[in-house]
Amino acid sequence: MQGAFGESATVYRAGGSGGRVRAVPPVLLALRRFPNPRLTGIGAGLFAALTMFVLACLDRLLFDSSELVYGLLFLPVSALTALWVRPADLVTAPISVPIAFAVGVFPISGGSEGFGGQVMALVTALAVHAGWLYGGTLIAGLIASVRKVLHMRARQRYLLAQGRTGAEKAPRPAAGRAPKKVAGAGAPAGRAERPRASR
Repeated sequence: MQGAFGESATVYRAGGSGGRVRAVPPVLLALRRFPNPRLTGIGAGLFAALTMFVLACLDRLLFDSSELVYGLLFLPVSALTALWVRPADLVTAPISVPIAFAVGVFPISGGSEGFGGQVMALVTALAVHAGWLYGGTLIAGLIASVRKVLHMRARQRYLLAQGRTGAEKAPRPAAGRAPKKVAGAGAPAGRAERPRASR
């Protein structure tokens, strides 16, 4: 029974005097096993652009350039881009996602021969897919904003903990230690300087 219980749920002992044991939900365990890289702003943009380009090529081969399939695939890519970018570059996530969308639209735009025809087809495809574009950008912006707020709160808690630790480590005077005597203040009365006799 103990082995079966240990395999089904992971437990940890909470700190404090109670010593209660809590079970970690399976959802959190699955999220912890999920890869969690930390990409720079440029790395996150390249990841989104290359992923959308590959998915658009697969969409063209397998689903005949389906707009619905491309839009549905764009949403999780936007979320992953905002989740995997490092905290210092969170502001780049809502910017790189629309660029990646435009890069991915190019293979499924279906333009005619020539540079002008390809550009017009790309602009038309962006106008047609504007709903998916706004939706993915909104998801990336919301995730980046929530991560930024959580990061700022965690940093504030860390600074407060550091301040409390520093205050506890500050030296305090001992309770039973007497204050230092001033030189000459505690001299015996018999050794006091006698007044000089007048001649």
